[in-house]
Amino acid sequence: MRELALNVMDITQNSISAGATLIHITVEESASKDRLSIAVEDNGCGMTEEQVRSVIDPFYTTRTTRKVGLGVPLFKMEAEMTGGSFRIDSEKGKGTKLLAEFVPSHVDMIPLGNITDTIFLLITCNPELDFVYRRVKEEAEFVLDTRELRKILGEDAPLNAPEVAQWLKGYLEEQTELLEGGNSI
Repeated sequence: MRELALNVMDITQNSISAGATLIHITVEESASKDRLSIAVEDNGCGMTEEQVRSVIDPFYTTRTTRKVGLGVPLFKMEAEMTGGSFRIDSEKGKGTKLLAEFVPSHVDMIPLGNITDTIFLLITCNPELDFVYRRVKEEAEFVLDTRELRKILGEDAPLNAPEVAQWLKGYLEEQTELLEGGNSI
């Protein structure tokens, strides 16, 4: 994949397929530490230890429509190519947490890409699910929790309703712009 935001989309789709109803996505950037970490955590069906070992194999997939599964192996490879690390923790019946750490100054670092649009699409295409998106850059951070939005909007206003989606897109873009201050990794 040419940008990490697409990896996040793919990994999150795995969470959705695993029956997750709550997905946490965290993106932490630190230029001073030369680190970018991306975590995706869900409350889906989880995996056995054997499945966790298998999921990093590009020739393993649970899908019946194709014979290989490249999302997780590519994400792992992209992190490790930069001198970073990759880890999956999962417990059957409890969920899965995936953490990838990157070294942005490394020559093999691919761009983060448009993570804001990725989060927007995940929320609006899956309005029945809850997402907690946390974005941190140095000392600044913002959090978007769809459970809080539901409390404010009421259950009758779906997160993909046009006026809600328009506000959500603007809010994500505004918060990202404030956080980045015109700079991003």
